Amino acid sequence: MQDRHVLSNAYLTVTVKADGAELCSLIDAADQELLWQAGPAWPRHAPVLFPIVGALAGDTLRHAGHAYPMGRHGFARDRRFAWLERTALACRLVLHDDAQTRAHYPWPFRLELAYVLDDDALSVRTTITNTGREVLPASSGAHPAFQWPIGDDVPADAHTLEFDQPEPAPIRRLDAAGLLRPAPVASPIEGRVLRLDRSLFADDAIILDAPASTSVRYGAPGTPTIEVSWEGYRQLGLWTKPDAGADFLCIEPWHGYASPEGFDGEFTEKPGLMLIPPGEKRSMSYRIRVV
Repeated sequence: MQDRHVLSNAYLTVTVKADGAELCSLIDAADQELLWQAGPAWPRHAPVLFPIVGALAGDTLRHAGHAYPMGRHGFARDRRFAWLERTALACRLVLHDDAQTRAHYPWPFRLELAYVLDDDALSVRTTITNTGREVLPASSGAHPAFQWPIGDDVPADAHTLEFDQPEPAPIRRLDAAGLLRPAPVASPIEGRVLRLDRSLFADDAIILDAPASTSVRYGAPGTPTIEVSWEGYRQLGLWTKPDAGADFLCIEPWHGYASPEGFDGEFTEKPGLMLIPPGEKRSMSYRIRVV
């Protein structure tokens, strides 16, 4: 039996598990599950991305002449976190470096996730602390997967994303190895609206590497509206699998992104990293509100 904790109020019931400090259920006041339930098409709900976002060339982290295996999105999503706090409306979990993490990532760190229910919104804060004596190079991201379609009677292509600002800038795409292609491409966002269609994801994620917005609303006529807002994150990824049965849409605030094509050098020089001085910390947060 997995170690889980439930937060609940009149608006939302939220479940968080110790494995990966992962949000695994988000049920609204009408008893509707809004989060993807880790079906066969993708066996996750809302993984925590750390210490990288995306992929490294050859799934290898290079530092000071050594090579360390590092899978896509890092290892935090596959580690069990320890509980720091468990109440009716909040919980906190923590992961520290150990021998297992240092086999992949040779830096000391403290990674804390805090979940707080406040009326019709869930806030999720990530705090990374450098507990070592050298600069800590890191990226982090959120990866919540929402039901798409929301409910059984609404077509998938009736759903839209509405950004709080116009997003005319070109987007970025990934190559077959998951690395960032050098050339941006025209954005499918029309003004502030992205009309959702599975064909948008035939080339993997849509990446806004410098979004003007700090929030987006997701839904369709006749469904709840899910608003995702963020602070401290610099990029936004949108992703699903275009295959049948992948009935989810991921709305992903990131601080960092995959290695660019052609970059296979010293990790501390990788574009998009936070470089956290010894003894300091960085915090980022996102908020899910059901309207």
